Amino acid sequence: MSRPPAPKKGWLAHYSELVGAWTRRADNRQDAEDATHDAILRVLENDTGALANPRAYLHRSVHNRLIDGHRQAKLIDVVPLHELDEDEHPLLIDPDAQARTAQLLAALKTALAELPVKCRQVFLWHRLEGYTQEEIAQKLGISVSMVEKYMIRAVRHLRERLHNHAPH
Repeated sequence: MSRPPAPKKGWLAHYSELVGAWTRRADNRQDAEDATHDAILRVLENDTGALANPRAYLHRSVHNRLIDGHRQAKLIDVVPLHELDEDEHPLLIDPDAQARTAQLLAALKTALAELPVKCRQVFLWHRLEGYTQEEIAQKLGISVSMVEKYMIRAVRHLRERLHNHAPH
């Protein structure tokens, strides 16, 4: 014979109710969960264990958090970069940006070409391809320590060669 589950205590007793009720009202489960988590976190951080009615407090906190989020969304119109028109893109405001980018790219290619082949390969695989140092060591048949040394050498060389392109 199995025992019934133990009753939930504290804020946990109200979690499902809060998320369910505010998901229906906000029409967005993610916002309801975020607001519920924020309210519960506030309770736990402030050690408000002596609340007369924790359920009411949590409902009011979630309600206030959702209203704050709604007001904030109305104030700030957020548009992802890929949805902006070309003339609205912030990177195109500076007329010299394209020329500086071309100069930096040319200097980077030159600096990379100056590195020994294995050193350059280690840098490119790690920084551009995302390989781990262990994977690179296996591919090149060298130790992880040697991969680390190649990376240090490449980064120092590039820093030295490209320091004129750093923002002032």
